[in-house]
Amino acid sequence: MTFDNIKYVYFLGIGGIGMSALARYFNAMGKSVSGYDKTRTLLTDELVAEGIEVHFEDNVELIKSEVRSQKSEVLVVLTPAIPKDHSELKFFQKNDYTVKKRSEVLGMITEQSFTIAVAGTHGKTTTSSLIAHILRSSEVDCTAFLGGITQNYGTNLLLSEKLKKKKSKIKPIVVVEADEYDRSFLTLHPDIAVITSVDADHLDIYGDQKHMEESYRQFAGQVKEGGVLIIKKGVDKILVLGKNGKKLLTYSLHQSSDFYARKIAIKKGQYIFDVVTPEQAIRGMLLGVPGKHNVENAVAAVAVAQQMNVFSGNIKNALTTFKGVKRRFEYHIKTDKLVYIDDYAHHPEELRACISAVKEMYPSKKVTGIFQPHLFTRTRDFADEFARSLELLDELILLDIYPAREKSIEGVTSEMLLEKVMTKNKKLVHKKELIREIKNREMEVLVTLGAGDIDTMVEPIKNELMIRVNKN
Repeated sequence: MTFDNIKYVYFLGIGGIGMSALARYFNAMGKSVSGYDKTRTLLTDELVAEGIEVHFEDNVELIKSEVRSQKSEVLVVLTPAIPKDHSELKFFQKNDYTVKKRSEVLGMITEQSFTIAVAGTHGKTTTSSLIAHILRSSEVDCTAFLGGITQNYGTNLLLSEKLKKKKSKIKPIVVVEADEYDRSFLTLHPDIAVITSVDADHLDIYGDQKHMEESYRQFAGQVKEGGVLIIKKGVDKILVLGKNGKKLLTYSLHQSSDFYARKIAIKKGQYIFDVVTPEQAIRGMLLGVPGKHNVENAVAAVAVAQQMNVFSGNIKNALTTFKGVKRRFEYHIKTDKLVYIDDYAHHPEELRACISAVKEMYPSKKVTGIFQPHLFTRTRDFADEFARSLELLDELILLDIYPAREKSIEGVTSEMLLEKVMTKNKKLVHKKELIREIKNREMEVLVTLGAGDIDTMVEPIKNELMIRVNKN
């Protein structure tokens, strides 16, 4: 299949961060793009503003008439979150439409490209956004499909200038976030791959960590002959990777790696450090995105940039101007008396990294966390690990589990998780009561955490806290 004979692209689950990037891509390519999503969000509103038709009811009659009548010219793109009994999906399947998973379509787009793919349980979005920003800032033309909205560009899709002009015959460069969910990243065959971590996750798909690691091993094996695999130190030992005609490089915060950071310090809210590479030491790097885990992500991005022959001065300048990604340690209020940060962390290790970064930035202040667990299976599989990470907070407000694609599991509740947390100041609060709870609390640093719909509470929380700030 090629995209040349495709006139209409219809998305089932168009509002997802990965799906919306693809929708924007096909819209930019001049295709007629439309789709369905369960919930209206700021992101779906943006798609509509860009000329993409979106509806929010599972109803075949709401599908564009051209999509329903021009089957041979239609590509249907599917996210795994769509249930099998979805009536629109059943319509397309019954009538033999071309239906492809999001990962398959991404694989087809990158097939004829020089592809840089970032995989890992954590750090994918920030690392891939850093790589894309370094390349763009260094005038290396590229397209980037990202798993978050970059603060520098206000989008999850960066389009190559050559692609926009549709005239260049030069092989395009594509930066892509390689998603391990549903083994989606196995559709990719990158020229350069980064693996940031292989901590257990998505055990509802993999069954156990051993099978998940096997998929990462397979992904690593799909790096093209003569390509480069850049992997966090320690992960290489877990996956037991041989070079097999590929260049294998390691990175971390530690000197035992090919690329590492040294002399890490915080100066005026920014991290300052050196990056040591096999060729040189790039001194005095500045990164405004908090957390040592982000320093490590920056080291990985530097390693990729060097493989792309980017001048070290350009790399240094790009790190200084990198503003981060929405919902990744995103500041909403930053005053002397009150700080409010929002973060997407939804895995125990992500929580640990985020909360540790907050405590590092504000060592003398009380840190209150609002956490919304994401998925019943993830909460069940990592309940003890979640508890240990949440205990790093001074105060915990725990919301109900966000189910996403799942049905409830007996005995797996936020009450169960709360019991495991040893923090004295802890409380279970229903989302509809959250603003009232915040109103009655004295706070110094507040951080909201989670990958569900907690993001819909960010503005109401911010508005409530700003009343307090303005009073003072």
